[in-house]
Amino acid sequence: MKNSISKTNLNKFNKAFQSNGTAKISRNALVRSDINNIAMDWDGFRSIDHTYSHMVSNEMSKVTNQKASGRCWGFAGLNLMRLSLAEKYNLTNFEFSQNYFMFCDKLEKSNYFLESILKTFDEAYDSRLMMHLLSEPVQDGGQWDMFVNLIEKYGLLPQSVMPESFQSSQSRMMNGFLTRKLREFASTLRKKNKKGAKLTDLRKDKEEMLSTIYSMLCIFLGNPPESFNWQVRDKDKKFSRFTNLTPLDFYKKHVEVKLKDKVCLIHAPMSNKQMNELYTVSYLGNVIDGDIIKYANVEMDVIKRASVKSLKNNEAVWFGCDVGKMYHRDLGVMDVDLYDYESVLGTEFKMDKGTRLEYGDSLMTHAMLFTGVDIVKNQPTKWRVENSWGEKGGNKGYFLMTDKWFDEYNFEVVVDKKYLPKRILALFEREPIALDPWDPMGSLAK
Repeated sequence: MKNSISKTNLNKFNKAFQSNGTAKISRNALVRSDINNIAMDWDGFRSIDHTYSHMVSNEMSKVTNQKASGRCWGFAGLNLMRLSLAEKYNLTNFEFSQNYFMFCDKLEKSNYFLESILKTFDEAYDSRLMMHLLSEPVQDGGQWDMFVNLIEKYGLLPQSVMPESFQSSQSRMMNGFLTRKLREFASTLRKKNKKGAKLTDLRKDKEEMLSTIYSMLCIFLGNPPESFNWQVRDKDKKFSRFTNLTPLDFYKKHVEVKLKDKVCLIHAPMSNKQMNELYTVSYLGNVIDGDIIKYANVEMDVIKRASVKSLKNNEAVWFGCDVGKMYHRDLGVMDVDLYDYESVLGTEFKMDKGTRLEYGDSLMTHAMLFTGVDIVKNQPTKWRVENSWGEKGGNKGYFLMTDKWFDEYNFEVVVDKKYLPKRILALFEREPIALDPWDPMGSLAK
């Protein structure tokens, strides 16, 4: 055909459609119904079974709910840590303060953003890097190493000490105002630099700017306590009280999870990345003096073996995936065989995992927690997932992920070093290759 669509083309296209009886049936169904209801495969639906051969023994009785916020990575990290505290104190349920975590993260991201502005004075205001930095300076998302940096610096609070606020659970408006202010600050710093201001003076300005951000966060989220008391009654009705704690005391003395012993593995089969190589993402982080983000890009069998070892040893696994693909929220199922879109739409979808990443069809969108796995003949067949969307979906908020879905749409896990062979651990001793700030391996931070 020529470079434009002609009337002859349209007549040909329409004739082909009109002669396709299956396409017309699909049309009649879809103009009145949700495609997921039409395309759901019976064999996929009837195989849903929320039972597993291996589950962590200290799984919580109630899942958490991030509501209308993008704090999945923090919720998943705090959910991992609460298992340890609940086991130590014989609790059926417990939640750390996700609001406190958010407060610290927003403050640190604001500083990280302003420091990035100080480093990029040579960039034009409309360069790709500047547009990236200005797009979402205090987004809700984040990555595992960013989580570790926050906990190591600021510690933890029980949710009872700093509960959720309206703004922490409905973060869009708060993020909008913080973003507006930070863009204003970026403009101010760049204009002063053009007038010859010294870096030392600009950092003094930055301190005043961060004071404004801190005040705004207190207004939106409440101001964090410097010390607190915590009291709890366990499964056996035993009462305990701990007084005059600081957030760092609470983390170091009451939570037996060694975050520094865990590393992040990714599976990114892309043409610009090598397997068995270490990567980081430029301009992605929160705590300036914390550890940089590090990913070891490895084959999927390495990721699965380490995850299974962890779960068998009663340790949950933090992971990042593309949750929006081939899943049903109400059923709480992630399964590549759940829908037969191809029969309904009369076309095949042929992109593999690497191609989907490279052409913008897939990326990390959500972090959750593995708390179980079903092993058949020494092979995982499905994975139990603790989500942070409340109790309505799946098995009271716990989702099912098939192993085939894991292959296609799971990109990242965090496991303890002891579950990895020496050749994989050696990767983390390398100098990481820096990926562009907009690389899909940084997308979870959005």
